Amino acid sequence: MPFEKEKTACFTGHRPEKLPCGGDERSTAVKMLKSMLYTEVEMACAEGYDTFITGMQKGIDLWAGEIVMELMNRYDLHMCAVLPYEGFGSGFKDKDKWLFGRILDNSERIVTICPGYEPGCMNRRNTYMVDNSSLVIAVLGDSRSGTASTVRYAERCGVRVRRIDTDIFSGEQLHF
Repeated sequence: MPFEKEKTACFTGHRPEKLPCGGDERSTAVKMLKSMLYTEVEMACAEGYDTFITGMQKGIDLWAGEIVMELMNRYDLHMCAVLPYEGFGSGFKDKDKWLFGRILDNSERIVTICPGYEPGCMNRRNTYMVDNSSLVIAVLGDSRSGTASTVRYAERCGVRVRRIDTDIFSGEQLHF
């Protein structure tokens, strides 16, 4: 059964090294960021979203997939994993590898964009996710990134975007 675009949200965000504290999940900043992401997913569920698409990259994509799996215990949710190419994720290690496998196991649909790595496959994955969603949940800091490009594409397509700005974790506003 196909997913309903009007009830489908996707995620876009940075890899750990581009996140506050290098994505260190023990840091206060990353704990706060993950809490904000959790809240965004819960808000989407409350608005009637029941399907979530993750691009399966380390960092935000995997964290979002983990949150969706946790919320599957409270809501009737569906997950779709979109891989940019066949074999993507094979080099992941430790927790990322374990989480990647769990998300695949809990996804109703796994979409692979390209048979092997080729230039532009990540962008095509991102386009696929936006084209099949009515909401993008974005964790954004670097305006020159693939994440920023995905947000701009969603805005051009008229897809609603909710942002978590990682810049709030820098500067004088927060003290850790």
